[in-house]
Amino acid sequence: MNKAITDGVVFMPPPFEAGLDMWSSGDGTPGSDSYEGAINAAFVPVDQDFGGALELVKTETLQKLRYMGETPILPGCYLQVRVRAKAMSGNLPSLRIAAWAGGAGGAHVEGLVETGPQVSLTTYGEVVEVSAIIGPGQRNGVDMAWGTVPIYAHIGLDLTGPNGGILRIDDIEIEDVTQVFLRDMLGLVDVRDFGAVGDGVSDDSAAFEAADAAANGREVLVPAGTYFLGDSVTFQSRVRFEGTVTMPEDKILGLTKNFDLPAYIEAFGDDEELAFKKAFQALLNTAGHNELDLGGRLIGLRAPVDLQAALANRTFFNQRRVIRNGQFSVFPGSAWDTEVNTSQASYSPSDPKRLTGVENVANVPVGSLIEGNGVGREVYVRDRNIAAQTLELSAPLYDADGTQVFTFRRFKYILDFSGFSDLGRFHLADVELQCGGECSGILLPPQGSVFALRDCFIVRPKDRGITSHGEGCQGMLIDRCQFLSNESPLPATERQTIAINTNANDVKLRNNRAVHFRHFAVIGGSSSIISGNHWFQGDTLQNSPRVGGLVLTRINNRGTIDGNYIDNNFIEWVNEHDQAPDFASEFSFSQLSITDNTFIVSHVAPWFNWLVIKPMGPGHFLNGLTVTGNAFRVIGNQIDRVERVDTSFASLDFNRSYNVTFRDNTFNNVANPVASPVTIEHTESSPSQVWSIDADSKLPFNAWAQVVESVVAEGPLRNASGQVHYGAPYYLAKQGPDNDRITLRWEEPVEGTVMVKVRIDDPF
Repeated sequence: MNKAITDGVVFMPPPFEAGLDMWSSGDGTPGSDSYEGAINAAFVPVDQDFGGALELVKTETLQKLRYMGETPILPGCYLQVRVRAKAMSGNLPSLRIAAWAGGAGGAHVEGLVETGPQVSLTTYGEVVEVSAIIGPGQRNGVDMAWGTVPIYAHIGLDLTGPNGGILRIDDIEIEDVTQVFLRDMLGLVDVRDFGAVGDGVSDDSAAFEAADAAANGREVLVPAGTYFLGDSVTFQSRVRFEGTVTMPEDKILGLTKNFDLPAYIEAFGDDEELAFKKAFQALLNTAGHNELDLGGRLIGLRAPVDLQAALANRTFFNQRRVIRNGQFSVFPGSAWDTEVNTSQASYSPSDPKRLTGVENVANVPVGSLIEGNGVGREVYVRDRNIAAQTLELSAPLYDADGTQVFTFRRFKYILDFSGFSDLGRFHLADVELQCGGECSGILLPPQGSVFALRDCFIVRPKDRGITSHGEGCQGMLIDRCQFLSNESPLPATERQTIAINTNANDVKLRNNRAVHFRHFAVIGGSSSIISGNHWFQGDTLQNSPRVGGLVLTRINNRGTIDGNYIDNNFIEWVNEHDQAPDFASEFSFSQLSITDNTFIVSHVAPWFNWLVIKPMGPGHFLNGLTVTGNAFRVIGNQIDRVERVDTSFASLDFNRSYNVTFRDNTFNNVANPVASPVTIEHTESSPSQVWSIDADSKLPFNAWAQVVESVVAEGPLRNASGQVHYGAPYYLAKQGPDNDRITLRWEEPVEGTVMVKVRIDDPF
């Protein structure tokens, strides 16, 4: 910045040859005496050192020389005043730059330093330069710090010391030197001033640390160039990157005052992928922040981000950290291709989460989906032991005892946390993963608690949205997220992508939206809360099959499914993650609450059902199921019923049903609404001692008529003589070939109408 150049401001006073009437022997203010015609001053046109010069005889103890013109004093502007002089004869005086500070209305601004450093003349004929800097700020090198009140000055010289000496003075020069102080004015510390080279080879890490230490609250400037940092560097000051840095993968760049992805992108030369990795590395290695703001940036990836490899120095982390406010997208390429391997291995139910004798075990990546006979959905390789030829599994296999060839599919994920041994309390917020049909979204760590997603989008995953290959989903929170499938044009039965799977307990899925996946969620743990979500999986085909939207694989579920919008899919409750699927002293299908949901389906075959229980072995029963307050609606045609037992492997033991409540639901276009307890109105038109009452498909799951809660007559019951009968019957339950009838026996033949309340479960 130079006001003389940029704004045309004139700072230089006229030369002495232009006349001495502009030069005052006083303060230079209007009316002060000038040197024009003075007996002790004259202009000398020729001087061997100066060309032309003012010759002055010192006659006063403090003799002043001031330019009578007004030199402007501007905010933020620093002026250097320089004068050259020499003694000719007589006593040798001293010289100093001096000025008179003028404020608004021509008033003198009091209380300021108005003189510069004093220089003594010691030899006749020796040219001595006197200088001083006038400016607004208290900066090193500023002799007269005036602040912002003065608006002009009368600038010149003071002569002090003994009188009688004769000296010659060259023209006074005034120059704008603001650029010297610009770095301090803008609060900048340049790393080059501390030894940084910026050649991409020399190690500038020590210079960066020194610049940060000297900044003292100012901003550190990394000017144009490439700076190699051979060691970790943490800035306690804000940093501005005009140049870029390079550093080894295991070295950390910490930006504590401007910790956000845009700063790292500037630091690493617009390499967004590398910048994100280095920012993530700093996020887990510095205590000064717990959140990485992506700054709304779109990060293009050419390969999966192995988060643990990016971190490099640890596999365990269990403190809250957040990544928020940005997008990830992918460039198509082979790096996203699914790895497919086949290997022969053995399985024993006595070691339910391990495959042994795995051929070519080193070729099977951790995080691979396992496919084979007797393997349930969403079973993954959690870990491997190459020396022992074993694979640790995320869940048991229900019918794989023996040796067979398994297929292992390792999907590729935008964010891959599988390299951590334990990662807890990690959050993603307002982040969008644009998979583009090329890859999957997130692979969780094998262990950790309270991984959370909030207000995130996972768009068009190729295979999976969020995968848990271990128990990194313990207590996972997924709130207000959207999962948008890549398979929307396909029929529901041909889709393969799954939005979420979990294995551990205490998962919360709340207020999410999922579109056109094969399954919205495969939940392997217990105590889940699934609330306020909307997942829909329909297609345009008529009378087409539907698939499970929510798959529950834990029989002692302890889960809550409340207030969801379940559209063109069903809830499937199955024990396919059980190494011994036959009932054996377990709680069996128990402790599940399905309340206040909206169920809707359109253009499906009559055998469609919204709640399907599928036991993988015999002997299981219902032991705590609540289905209340739900609304079931069919569009376009009618279905038979809302619930059923899938008997592909086994049926339920209805003789052991306990604590089942299926009531207060509403049904539209459902041929057989069901309830338990269900109230049946029955009329005998002629006197009979034995009344047979058929539940007539009104009991859930076509279960048995197990208990009669009450029998209440509607009006009088009359015997064969027409007299009112006041006696009560006893009942026999589980009658008829399907055990869905009850028998009432009276003490005499009677006729009339009764209201009978029947349950499918036994009392405790």
